[in-house]
Amino acid sequence: MPRSSKKADAAKNSGVKPTLVLLVRHGQTPTTGSSLPGRAPGLHLADTGRAQAEAAATRIASLKSVAAIYASPLERTRETAAPIAKARGLKVQATRGLLECDFGDWTGSLLKDLFKLPEWATVQRYPSGFRFPNGESFTEMQQRITGTIATLVAKHPGETIVAVSHADPIKAAIAHAMGTHLDLFQRIVVSPCSVTAIAYGTSGPVVLTVNSLGDDLTKLAPS
Repeated sequence: MPRSSKKADAAKNSGVKPTLVLLVRHGQTPTTGSSLPGRAPGLHLADTGRAQAEAAATRIASLKSVAAIYASPLERTRETAAPIAKARGLKVQATRGLLECDFGDWTGSLLKDLFKLPEWATVQRYPSGFRFPNGESFTEMQQRITGTIATLVAKHPGETIVAVSHADPIKAAIAHAMGTHLDLFQRIVVSPCSVTAIAYGTSGPVVLTVNSLGDDLTKLAPS
């Protein structure tokens, strides 16, 4: 029997419905793919990003129910969450635990310049051993995002919630849910305004979809 089926049966037998967490990356910004904005304020969605956010809102609106919408406090995540919340008649709740990784001295740097640094190889191949200068380590980032998700799951037992965050925290959460070492999390792709769905039940998480950009979200279920 597939592992996901065993978990689904265990949750069913316990009578506890899992909490479905939809992790949404913010939409495209003027700096996407060119620089590392990090937590610097003042970065807004590009026109393409706003269109992506509207499309994500339409997809999520098809779900039977959504209990709450959470987002990192940065402008680009709140702007992505806004149409999702509007479509459901909910307010966006800013949550610091969903913030981007603190890139410290690297904040605002061009990616083409960072690629030339010897430390970049460590970022890609040994992220669990790297800390951004005067910033956060990837390990701390993963602990922060997974702890935040655990808190939200405990707050919404058996419900569906949306958490709008950033690529690296979402990738770290996926790796954790799959039991994959953090050193492999760079192999995961999380595109702008993609939806990753993870069901958190009493027997552990079940990853239902990753980097979904057009699938019917109403069909998400353990198989």
